[in-house]
Amino acid sequence: MPSPKYSILIVNWNGMAVLPRCLEALATQICRDFEIILFDNGSRDHSLEFVAEKYPEIKVLTSRRNIGFAAANNLAAKQARGEWLALLNTDAFPDRFWLDVLDEATRIYPDTAMFASRLLMADHPDRIDGAGDAVHGSGTVWNRQHRHPAAQADKTIHEVFAPQGAAALIRRSAFETAGGFDEDFFAYHEDIDLAFRLRLVGHHCLYIPDARVFHEGSHTTGKGSNFAVVFGHRNWVWCWVQNMPTALLWRYLPEHLLANLFFLLYISLKGQPWAIFKAKWHALLGLPKALRKRRRRQLTRTASTRQIHRALERGFLEPYLQGYRRRQALKALEQDEAG
Repeated sequence: MPSPKYSILIVNWNGMAVLPRCLEALATQICRDFEIILFDNGSRDHSLEFVAEKYPEIKVLTSRRNIGFAAANNLAAKQARGEWLALLNTDAFPDRFWLDVLDEATRIYPDTAMFASRLLMADHPDRIDGAGDAVHGSGTVWNRQHRHPAAQADKTIHEVFAPQGAAALIRRSAFETAGGFDEDFFAYHEDIDLAFRLRLVGHHCLYIPDARVFHEGSHTTGKGSNFAVVFGHRNWVWCWVQNMPTALLWRYLPEHLLANLFFLLYISLKGQPWAIFKAKWHALLGLPKALRKRRRRQLTRTASTRQIHRALERGFLEPYLQGYRRRQALKALEQDEAG
């Protein structure tokens, strides 16, 4: 049997509420040159029984316990036969042209190792959920154009720092050479960390706006949950320490420390002091290991400091100004519709 061009990797953990819609969306894809590998992280909601009954052609891997998003994807990738790995969350529902559009992009841009999809909010499909991920020199990360009106969003193909892991396409050889996801992350920011490592060795990422995916977002762990705070805010510290080139690390250290202080205060005032302090404490405990990883990664870096710096966002307040711009864009859209 010939190998497919694409291996679609799905990690499932009690995703029965969204998994059927995800698999239905894949069943309607125009491009059919793919296999699906589903890794189940110890689900107890009968989702495995559903897949076995409705989609017996899907290759299913299982774990008795939740080993995390990073480790599960790594194990699924080892079973992949495709030239490309298409990472897809259970709460991400691609339109029928999604893989076909990405397939065309791989032919037009043969030297590109990462492609980002255009994520739309599943409950508000007229708004962007994310147009790739942006990274600031302080380590702060955000979804580009989050909640902006889709009608006013940028529709050109252009470079972004990283694809969102909810719907990303990565060349398998690049994924394997980089060592896959960092399993110490467990969940959250493992996609940014992988993209950063790939950038350090000269790869880049293109945003493909016509590769549309409707994304529910944080279905499994809950948006803003204690779980998301602990792992998200621990991991972005490790990601910054492990990957930022030395000259940029020293340049942005004050802003990195200020961003950590800001989140300590902000999330504490929101009522989650235990979660954010636990995140930062665990980040500190993991620094010796993170620094060892850093040494290895910087030794193998081929991209120049200038190239990495060009890919980073400017302006420490940029992620917070996005909210203001979004509100202005929505206000203008409402005025146009009223007029």
